[in-house]
Amino acid sequence: MLTVEGLRSKYGRIEVLHGIDLEVRSGEIVTVVGANGAGKTTLLKCLSGTQPVTGGEITFRGEMLTSVAAFKRLKRGLAQSPEGRQIFTNLSVEENLRLGAFLFSDDRVERDMEDAYQTFPILREKRNLAAGGLSGGQQQMLAIARALMGRPSCLLLDEPSMGLAPLLVAQIFEVVSGLKERGVTVLLVEQNAFGALKIADRGYVMETGRITMTADADELIADPRIREAYLGI
Repeated sequence: MLTVEGLRSKYGRIEVLHGIDLEVRSGEIVTVVGANGAGKTTLLKCLSGTQPVTGGEITFRGEMLTSVAAFKRLKRGLAQSPEGRQIFTNLSVEENLRLGAFLFSDDRVERDMEDAYQTFPILREKRNLAAGGLSGGQQQMLAIARALMGRPSCLLLDEPSMGLAPLLVAQIFEVVSGLKERGVTVLLVEQNAFGALKIADRGYVMETGRITMTADADELIADPRIREAYLGI
C-alpha cells in the first residue's frame, strides 16, 4: 500500500532523514520504533505532506505522492494523527470531529460520527464541551477519531501513547489494534517500543535518520539488541 524509497529530508542545511526505505502492506500494522530525535516524526510529516522531501520517492496505492499537496493525500486515503494531538482546543469535541470530515458532505458523516463515539464512548459524553478541557488521554482519543473521520485506508499515528498513564496507553493500543479489523492499515511511530511491537505485524528500528533493522514484530521483541536498547529488558 505504501512504499518509501531513499527518502531524504532537511531542516535548513541539516539533513535529518538519510535515505529511508520502508514498506507497509495493506491490512498491516507496521511500527517504527526508536529513541527521541531519531527522525520518526519527520518521517511521518514527509508522508503526510507537511514536511518537504529533498530526495527519494513516496508511493501510495500505486501513485507517486512525493510532490502531492497534503490535503490531496488525505483525499487519496492517507491521514495522520499528529504528535502532540494538535486538536482545536477552543472548539467542541464534535466540532473537532466534523473538521476531520471536511472533505465530505454526504449522509455517511453522521455514521462516521457514531462510529467515533462507539470507539471512544467518553467523547460522546463530552461532545459539546471544549476540547481543551479534556484530559490528555481523551485528547489523544479525539485526535485519532478526528483522523478516522477522513476515512483513511492508511492511518499514520505519531506517538499516541506519549504522556499517558499506563492504563490509558493500554486502551489506546487496544483501539489501534482494532483498526486492523476495520480494514484500516496503520503505520505507527512510537517510543513505547514494547507496546507498539506487541500489536504490530512488522517493525522498523530507526536511529539518527536511518533504518537500522527491520523484521517481524515478534522477532524484534525477541532480539537481544532490541530488548536491551528499547525494551528495558
